[in-house]
Amino acid sequence: MSDELHPEYDLRTLLKGGVRGKYAAKYRAGTNVVLLDPDVAKAFPTERAVNQALRLVLRLNKVARSERQTAKA
Repeated sequence: MSDELHPEYDLRTLLKGGVRGKYAAKYRAGTNVVLLDPDVAKAFPTERAVNQALRLVLRLNKVARSERQTAKA
């Protein structure tokens, strides 16, 4: 295994003063990351495809709720 780190890089100096998770809260606040199972990722290979499918599910759910409310009346 070869080390790709150049000898002039001193990790003690580079990592000095680093804070673990410094931006984690800001990242979580502005990001909604979801990991898809492999079979789902294969069916919906792009962000756009996932969003379109989820919007369809939302519309279908809205129609179903509307139909249930109409049936009750």
